[in-house]
Amino acid sequence: MSRRYHSPFNGNRYIGNTNTNEVHDLDKEESSCQINRIKDSHVKTFIPDTHSQAKSEGFDNCAHCIGNSRY
Repeated sequence: MSRRYHSPFNGNRYIGNTNTNEVHDLDKEESSCQINRIKDSHVKTFIPDTHSQAKSEGFDNCAHCIGNSRY
């Protein structure tokens, strides 16, 4: 998989799912990630587009594409 350049993803690397409170790394996306099932209304992008920003906003790592998930 790879980054998506259409809205609401807009080419961002890190995408949060507000339904599950997980952050996904689209540059390391695995087929087992749930990012393909996320509704557009649950997509959260981060400014800046960094993993540390997602973590500072309380998002947990996706166990598949980032690892070290708390759940």
